Amino acid sequence: MGGEAARTRLRAPARLDRGFDSARGAREFSSWVDQNLSSIREHAEATSSVAKLLYIDTFLAAKFAYLRFNYSTGDAAGQNMVGRATFAACSWVLEQPWPKENVRRFYLESNLATDKKASQINVMRTRGKRVVAECSIPRDVLVQHMRVEPESLQYHAQVANVGAFLSGANNNGCHSPNGITAMFIATGQDVANVAESSAAIVYTEIEPSGALYISITIPSLIVATHGGGTALPTQRECLDILGCTGRGKVRKLAEIVAGVALAGEISLASAISSLDWVSSHEKYGRNR
Repeated sequence: MGGEAARTRLRAPARLDRGFDSARGAREFSSWVDQNLSSIREHAEATSSVAKLLYIDTFLAAKFAYLRFNYSTGDAAGQNMVGRATFAACSWVLEQPWPKENVRRFYLESNLATDKKASQINVMRTRGKRVVAECSIPRDVLVQHMRVEPESLQYHAQVANVGAFLSGANNNGCHSPNGITAMFIATGQDVANVAESSAAIVYTEIEPSGALYISITIPSLIVATHGGGTALPTQRECLDILGCTGRGKVRKLAEIVAGVALAGEISLASAISSLDWVSSHEKYGRNR
């Protein structure tokens, strides 16, 4: 198997929207936020010893300004943490003379962070961890152990790409949410976050040696090794077994989850391509 690598530290973006009298007012507020970012950051980070405000994205539409606060949150998933930090920052903003006189409405949540929901913005901008797992499987290994040729898997992948495009799916692979959900339950993650974490991009190609290269990119994997259900006895034991307890281990957990998802993609894609999928279920399924 090849290496897996977590690509970013961005965590659980929070958000707000603001109503103004006009589109011009929303645009002027966007400039005000850029000019006062250091003060906004100071008030956000005062609520936590862990949360760090990295930057703020601003999206303008009609006479609204949507702000997406992007944080790093250490080993925690940080959703409650960044909600508290963002509310503190926005409370300070609302007390400043220019915004106070011009903001008509304020909401801490405006569906831009799409908490517990799949979205294109989280695929592109990341919410949680962006992680890639990849491997190169020799031709003889696939033929002997998976009963499928690399060319068959490659062709199947192209068919699946078209199917995912037609259906509007957020994942062109087979079933990565299965492995992700199992890992979430075992390690005390918030299982509702599988909604965002289910997005994935699977890529394959045939190497000059005849081996199959396959990778999976999970752009919005929300995992933690601290806080929440990670402290439950059985879940903590699972994290111990994986070597994912202690400070600075959340990236390792993200890599492991991606590796599990990739293994599942190889297995199911091989079963489908070799026409063993149904017969395997009939022989090994729980109903038997």
